Amino acid sequence: MKKKPLILVTNDDGITAPGLRTLIEVMKTIGEVVVVAPDSPQSAMGHAITINSTLYVEQVQIGTDDLKEYSCSGTPADCVKLAVKQILGRRPDICVSGINHGSNSSINVIYSGTMSAALEAGIEGIPAVGFSLCDYNWNADFEACKTYVKTIVENVLEHSLPNGVVLNVNIPNLPKEDIKGMRVSRQAKANWEEEFDKRKNPQGRDYYWLTGKFVNLDQGEDTDEWALDNGYVSVVPVQFDLTAHHCIQNLNSWNLND
Repeated sequence: MKKKPLILVTNDDGITAPGLRTLIEVMKTIGEVVVVAPDSPQSAMGHAITINSTLYVEQVQIGTDDLKEYSCSGTPADCVKLAVKQILGRRPDICVSGINHGSNSSINVIYSGTMSAALEAGIEGIPAVGFSLCDYNWNADFEACKTYVKTIVENVLEHSLPNGVVLNVNIPNLPKEDIKGMRVSRQAKANWEEEFDKRKNPQGRDYYWLTGKFVNLDQGEDTDEWALDNGYVSVVPVQFDLTAHHCIQNLNSWNLND
């Protein structure tokens, strides 16, 4: 009998998040599932890790089955590190992160705790996928995600991924019947036009609240933003090597050693 793949499940919205519970439900149909997730929301933590305070991990039971679940006091990247080095006992065959409550398309991938967990797994040489639904509602309907999550994970397990590459998958906030399919895409050039709303607390001390709007600067029809706007699931291969390889030749023409 073929051995079931070991699947590490994590997220950044916390171990009780409905998106995580949906991801667990789908993964249980594919393999042996172990969950290591933050004990509280860790959205927009990026690739932060805990180095100046203690980390705690507690085995918990959220559902009614005998699933192995661990709640971690740290960041999403911490969760993956602890899972691989301390908890699992063997390397997982795949790490899946999410399903995030909200988009992680375009520039959002830089700030995303969901994707940082997947990238941390990739750094360890583990195939990994981060999943996000473009709906920030805690009670979002994740039903439309299930088929696409299952298909992508099964394909990654069958084909693996190139070394240093993980997948960033975003699912449009549409009824299942209105999603047209999947598009392999590139990350759109977009950013946030941010402002800080200055306020005063009851003691009269100034504080700031970050606000802003998302601006897509990319008119290409091969981007994740185009795919989502046109009813497709976007699948973007992401690498953690941040070297701007195309710039190396130009820098070598500088007089850096004179």
